[in-house]
Amino acid sequence: MATSSRLSGARRIALYGGTFDPIHHGHLILARDAMELMDLDCVVFLPAAISPHKLATEPSPAEVRRDMVAAAISDEPRFVLDERELHRQGPSYTVDTVEEFRRELPHTELVYLIGTDHLPKLDTWHRIEDLRREVEFVILGRGETRECEGLRQLPRRLDISATEIRERVARGASIRYLVPEPVHLLIEHHRLYLERP
Repeated sequence: MATSSRLSGARRIALYGGTFDPIHHGHLILARDAMELMDLDCVVFLPAAISPHKLATEPSPAEVRRDMVAAAISDEPRFVLDERELHRQGPSYTVDTVEEFRRELPHTELVYLIGTDHLPKLDTWHRIEDLRREVEFVILGRGETRECEGLRQLPRRLDISATEIRERVARGASIRYLVPEPVHLLIEHHRLYLERP
């Protein structure tokens, strides 16, 4: 079923993009906070095929990252996986995705979730002014505290990162409690992150 069909009638949704390499409990906890604190109907996870902000590094295969997201959110009916960015050629520009959602759901309010680590480069995003007109950016706290330039920021802060998880796997350290168990099993099955980044 197309994502837009599942979301028809939704008043307010959040779009949550990223490489999700891997998706972890930080992503899920902050998405749940956003849903509750902002009275959202759902959060749509949008794994990117190629992030325009991470062109220097090659992510894990798209289908594996998709499967990790699907496994992580399978028991949360208000979390939705959308694969559209995985099927695009070239980098996944957020504005293209948002404009597609706007056409599909013209009466739905769109929120876009980003981590504080993206704030310093937000003004460099492709067609950022068009994007600002279409969505309300909401900041998910992580890492060092940053000035949010008038943007709404959720109160919880979590310092779990996908980079840390990849590094821990590479050195043989445990990632228990950092990722959902089904995600952990997929990482082991596909032998991901065994080489140091």
